[in-house]
Amino acid sequence: MRSFSRQLLLVVFSSVLLLSDANADLRIATYNVYNYLVMDRRVADRWRPSYPKPEAEKAIIQQVILQTRPDILALQEMGPPEFLQELRADLAEAGLYYEHTLHLSGPDPVRHLAVLSQVPPVEVVPHTDLDFKYFDDRELVKRGMLEVVFEHEAGEVFKLFVVHLKSKLTEEREDPQSQLRRTREAEACRNRIIERTFDLGVDRFLVAGDFNDHPDSGPLRRFYRRGDLQLGQLVPAADSRGEVWTHFFERRGLYSLIDGFVASPAMGPYVKGGRGYIVDTPGVLDGSDHRMVYLDLVRAEL
Repeated sequence: MRSFSRQLLLVVFSSVLLLSDANADLRIATYNVYNYLVMDRRVADRWRPSYPKPEAEKAIIQQVILQTRPDILALQEMGPPEFLQELRADLAEAGLYYEHTLHLSGPDPVRHLAVLSQVPPVEVVPHTDLDFKYFDDRELVKRGMLEVVFEHEAGEVFKLFVVHLKSKLTEEREDPQSQLRRTREAEACRNRIIERTFDLGVDRFLVAGDFNDHPDSGPLRRFYRRGDLQLGQLVPAADSRGEVWTHFFERRGLYSLIDGFVASPAMGPYVKGGRGYIVDTPGVLDGSDHRMVYLDLVRAEL
């Protein structure tokens, strides 16, 4: 196995639960907040080594979240726990308080998965041991996968799986654009999802995050079906103009749909209107090269 520095860290912060309307719809969002961490970067046409995400970009991120006000927010490209706590504190100061904070550090020592939630999780399961064969080695899913279980009326639960598959940037000449690696990551995540849902008698779940590939790609198809077993389908989403892209690659002028939700067959009927929404706040790309995607679950029927 290729060597790497790995650290697993799951941090859960909770406080007194605030009562909410049990009959209200439940809003869930996924958002790649684009390098919300310290790194070498260009800021105002100057190269800045070991520089945090600029305050102007953070302000846009906060604006998007405050406008959407998700009850559960899945995040990708978050830095270490203190950055997540900073975002949480900034949102609380603006009037949006998240009681529950989950942070997962997987094999990637820089970019992490996280969840902010106003709903208390019943169970949190970090998956950082997901491995797969890659050429002559075995590798681990780079960002791991975060599983969070939520409970609703009559003890019913649904599961949220947060993922961030390998990007297309690679130095591996035998796998241009990391297509093979991303597909193997998706397979490893998919197989674990089956073990944690259908094999346990749970049929309501969402897979959310940055898939780094288009809806008909090999990696995405891994989340739709395995053999005769139908796992789910991509929840259609669009912005206020009917546009469906979620990511803008500025260097190539390329707009693509790579973020969103896959809903299991049993979960699909609870997605309000059968669709999601892409946030197109003015200036949204000044905070991240991704746009937030969210959906509403009909909570009273769960």
